Amino acid sequence: MHTLPPGRRLKLARLHGLPEIFHSIQGEGKSIGIPSVFVRTSLCNLHCIWCDTDYTWNWVGTRFPHENDALPGYQKFQKKEWIAECDTAAVAEQVHAFGCKNVILTGGEPMLQQPALLELMQILRSKSADYRFEIETNGTLIPGADFDAAMDQYNVSPKLENSNNPRKLREKPAAYHFFSQNPKASFKFVLAAAADLAEVLQLVETYRIPADKIWLMPEATQRETLQEKRQWLVEICKTFGFRYSDRLHVQIWGNKKGV
Repeated sequence: MHTLPPGRRLKLARLHGLPEIFHSIQGEGKSIGIPSVFVRTSLCNLHCIWCDTDYTWNWVGTRFPHENDALPGYQKFQKKEWIAECDTAAVAEQVHAFGCKNVILTGGEPMLQQPALLELMQILRSKSADYRFEIETNGTLIPGADFDAAMDQYNVSPKLENSNNPRKLREKPAAYHFFSQNPKASFKFVLAAAADLAEVLQLVETYRIPADKIWLMPEATQRETLQEKRQWLVEICKTFGFRYSDRLHVQIWGNKKGV
């Protein structure tokens, strides 16, 4: 693998005034329950109306709506105040200090920053060959060859109509085909209502996604909503042979960030 130029900068989400890098457990999908270090990038190429990390894109002046916009006192985010530009070597030191070798690159949409994230992975693997990397992606961008070789697991969460993203933005056929054929990829579809199943089944058929690569997860940021939706979603998983993903972090901490 060729060496990248030194000193690349990562645009990370800023939370409580600091770059959002934290040690927790994976709360969703294939690796649920595994202790992990999370590195949250800022910026996204989609704009989900129910996004629970909208401080990565819901800037003052954006034309994209968010369900929180209707809340009393809620304000969109000042972009320059919510992005932390960090040297990759400094991020690597902070990640390495946790002593946990499973690293999850999340966002926002982290694959917008492939060169810098590739450098981050290279630096960490130079410290220990035991590092393992997962990435949370919306499945609209295809990784470069070097990035793909470095990645251990893609947690692909394609967006459905319930996200309020236009189909031409959320459904990229070439990317769907890439991930459906990639042995490192699993798919996690977020269902807001049982009616969303029809769209999932159409995507599964169109892109020939194997059932054992599919997780269904309820859209919920509150424990009570999660409890209600899991009742019918588990039954759907049983019927179609899909796997159910809870939101373990919501069950444990509620709608709290950086945990």
